[in-house]
Amino acid sequence: MPAHASGCEIITGDGRRILDLYGGHAVAALGYGHARLVAAIREQSETLLFQSNAVALDVRAGAAEKLLSVAPDSLERVFFVNSGAEANENALRMACTVTQRNKVLAVTHGFHGRTAAAGAVTWNSDKWYGFPRKPFDVDFIPRDDCAAAEAMIGPDVAAVIVEPVQGVAGAFDLSAGFLHTLRNASHQHGALLIADEVQSGMGRCGDYFAVQALGIEPDLLTSAKSLGGGVPCAAVLSRDDIAGRFGPGDLGTTFGGGPLAAAAIIAVIEAIEDEQLLGNVRERETQIRDRCVTGPVVRIQGRGLLLGLVCDRPAAEVRNALLEQDILTGTSSDPKVLRILAPLVITDEHVDHLARALAAIPGVHT
Repeated sequence: MPAHASGCEIITGDGRRILDLYGGHAVAALGYGHARLVAAIREQSETLLFQSNAVALDVRAGAAEKLLSVAPDSLERVFFVNSGAEANENALRMACTVTQRNKVLAVTHGFHGRTAAAGAVTWNSDKWYGFPRKPFDVDFIPRDDCAAAEAMIGPDVAAVIVEPVQGVAGAFDLSAGFLHTLRNASHQHGALLIADEVQSGMGRCGDYFAVQALGIEPDLLTSAKSLGGGVPCAAVLSRDDIAGRFGPGDLGTTFGGGPLAAAAIIAVIEAIEDEQLLGNVRERETQIRDRCVTGPVVRIQGRGLLLGLVCDRPAAEVRNALLEQDILTGTSSDPKVLRILAPLVITDEHVDHLARALAAIPGVHT
């Protein structure tokens, strides 16, 4: 059981030191105890711990400006909320309101949350959805099927929501051609393209947002997880003409955009900038791809530090074997894919540790 943590390590009550390559579901962007983030949280908590978004705050405005400065150029407004699911709920609501349409398309194998609208567009959610009905019509585009996307996106579609890299699905990186098809077809038919970057965003894929590497300009983008480095927060980023359709009170949140979260967002972005963490992410990805196709790993998918290690056996077995060697990783909805969601600050030595541990896992017994 974790007692405390430092850098990229979790320290248990009995003194065991575990390399955390899962980052609390991709939340711990800066690892644990990062000096800039801790100082920002401490200073803000001593200055103003909380105030609702009904009151204008300089720190919230600063967080919005900082976030927009690193976001795709098409996005000019921010609405802060509390979680990735809440961000997706609001983005979907905005799309339906603006277009006055009642159909949303998602992509097979995607995950967008467990609340009413976000769960409705999550693949295979019917087995746990629980609500008596969905808030809009939903259909799923087969992933990486450009012809199906062009056929399905039409004038009745309010929005297309997509993870550029499908996190829960095992860090499956959708093809650039498919994502451009979604962008072009949505624009052609007046549908809004929502980029769900809850897992893939905030530097995790080697750019601030994965769509930037592909030259995709979404109409709406959602961010959470790494956004606050451990402080719960999320955001909907929007084109100005879309946001302009909503006035005071049209969108609401009690804790979203609170001063503590805003201070954390600023600290995370400044750390990524000042410590050149985007470059570090790209270097570590290259090293993982070069060194970690070993032992049970047959290939690697994904982007940056949102990676899926495709295994020759159930990923749960590999996860358990790595934990015995003091490395924490995660599984996915694909039973053969192990997920790496490491802090953006991991080092070459951490990658070597992972490579050695994988190589030490015994082969499959036949």
